[in-house]
Amino acid sequence: MNHLTQETTMFDLMIRMLLDVQHRATALLQREDRGQTTAEYALVMLGAAGVAMLLLGWATRSGAIGKLFDVVLSGIVGKVK
Repeated sequence: MNHLTQETTMFDLMIRMLLDVQHRATALLQREDRGQTTAEYALVMLGAAGVAMLLLGWATRSGAIGKLFDVVLSGIVGKVK
């Protein structure tokens, strides 16, 4: 149950972050043309945040992060011996 709570909390945090970025991007888009570069940058960041959120969700559900750490630590321990 604790694992589910941690995932839910992480998911809620990512959703809040994504909504904040979207809100800021919308505010930037409503400005005049002088802020167009900033607005475009914000949209790119919004897309990157979305991809990162999907990647993190996949990695959390599939156990890929734990497997990666196991491989890295096994390699380090193997080289130390």
